[in-house]
Amino acid sequence: MTATGAVGWLASFRLTTDEWRLLDDPAYQPACDLSPVVSCGSVMSSEQGSVFGFPNMVLGLAAFAAVTALGLAVLSGSRLHRWLWLALNAGALTGMVFVHWLLWQSLYELGKLCPYCVVVWIVTIALFWYLTLRNLRHGVVPLGPAGRRALALVLDTHWLLLGAWYGLIAMLVLARFRTYWTSLL
Repeated sequence: MTATGAVGWLASFRLTTDEWRLLDDPAYQPACDLSPVVSCGSVMSSEQGSVFGFPNMVLGLAAFAAVTALGLAVLSGSRLHRWLWLALNAGALTGMVFVHWLLWQSLYELGKLCPYCVVVWIVTIALFWYLTLRNLRHGVVPLGPAGRRALALVLDTHWLLLGAWYGLIAMLVLARFRTYWTSLL
């Protein structure tokens, strides 16, 4: 939790500072505007960059700060209540659904990749995955016998499953921008 929260917060903070600079100077080119495909500025200024009427990265700043703080509390020996673990998992699920929608928007509507957004996608998926596994393993969500057997199998292969999830996303990115990537060779 601490690592995903800290990395997600740093990526959100970087996007926020670039957003402020763009607001001050519309001609500003963020450092992550690397090519016609890899570009933060065009993603931030898009309709998808402010889904709720304010920049998405503000959500990241708040959510990742809370995750980092709670992760540090757990590392220091605090025991979180069951309802807080469930709330964290629900928030991570909401974030995971949101980043998959943003991923779709980036690939198929905007045709751009924002490197800091990709970092947020990666840590949000990992946060959801490991919070869910942790909550299932610790009985926060009760499982029957079949659920416990399935959980044991998932726990034995959790890193493979997460790797496959990331691999699928990487394949979507490679396929979507195949023409661009091959032009670089």
